[in-house]
Amino acid sequence: MPASERAVELLTAAAEAAHDKKAENVLAFDVSEQLAITDAFLVASASNDRQVRAIVDAVEEKLRVDFDAKPVRREGAREGRWVLLDYLEVVIHVQHDEERSFYALERLWRDCPVIPLPSPVPGSTAE
Repeated sequence: MPASERAVELLTAAAEAAHDKKAENVLAFDVSEQLAITDAFLVASASNDRQVRAIVDAVEEKLRVDFDAKPVRREGAREGRWVLLDYLEVVIHVQHDEERSFYALERLWRDCPVIPLPSPVPGSTAE
């Protein structure tokens, strides 16, 4: 069973918020066939700790305002190297570039279908 419509909506909104804060290499995977605990993962990266935190804040605000969604679990925010936001339907990973390279989540989940996401809009704050 593929990721739910709500999961895709949450991922799309989170990706847009991440792009607005200049997140890099934003990818989404449908992990619903491999994991019973969530439908999808969003992975994004940033070049420094401050930007990681800014992306996380923007994603949380967007999902709270637009979907009345709050993470049930939030880990790693203090360090700003790898922040995990668990919304049950989706899990969002925002990683520092170094952690992204080292842990390579996209390699781990490469057999899962990629969920298409919107590209940054030309002329938006994401450029």
